[in-house]
Amino acid sequence: MNIDIYSTTGAKKGTLALPTELFGVDVNEGLIHQAIVRQQSNRRTAIAHAKNRAEVAGSTRKLFQQKGTGRARRGSIRSPLLRGGGKAFGPRNVANFEKDMPRKMRQKALACCLSMQAKAGIIFGLENYSNEHKTSTLVDLLKKLPVELGRHITIVVPAKHEALQLAARNVPRVKVLTVDYLNPEDIVTARHMIFVSDAVARATELFAVKSSAKSDVSSTDTDTPVKKTTAKKPAAKKAVKTSSSSKKS
Repeated sequence: MNIDIYSTTGAKKGTLALPTELFGVDVNEGLIHQAIVRQQSNRRTAIAHAKNRAEVAGSTRKLFQQKGTGRARRGSIRSPLLRGGGKAFGPRNVANFEKDMPRKMRQKALACCLSMQAKAGIIFGLENYSNEHKTSTLVDLLKKLPVELGRHITIVVPAKHEALQLAARNVPRVKVLTVDYLNPEDIVTARHMIFVSDAVARATELFAVKSSAKSDVSSTDTDTPVKKTTAKKPAAKKAVKTSSSSKKS
């Protein structure tokens, strides 16, 4: 699969072949969903908090005697059954929403996201970007490229590019990512993805999915002859002659 490469003037300079190890794998939508849910869950912060019966204000005195009133048994006023009491199963700010995935699954999910976007034709390359940190310069460049301003645009750079990050931080829905911080959510939500300079090669070096096929090994090696060993027959036991009954003298 090839993508178009553009210059800073917006002119098409050529094409680049995407490596199949990262941009040509079979898309597993279930794995992509699992990776995005994990990413969003790990970003989640527990804010809501409801007080339980130990935290609300109120006396612990028993409201009335246990027997003799004809009413139901009643404890303190902090009971969850009473108005103003504690919440029995309310949200707590100590909740843990973290999820984990094996490294190979995360790597495969990232490759599936990139392959899906490559098949959709929303990925192209940019030859380079100058050290100009003005927002107007970046906007003028985006107008020359085949992108829709106002949609989510993800610009991937091989290493930290301070000028590009400063220029893009004031443009709505434009995000600059280094290759090391590529993640499924930013890839899937992007309407356009722009790989700058050697970003494709760097991404392949970091996240390429290695084939798990193992080479078949023959049982015998043709280069080295196999010595045939013959099993030795066990030595025959000597027959022991038993003398007849001794003659009486």
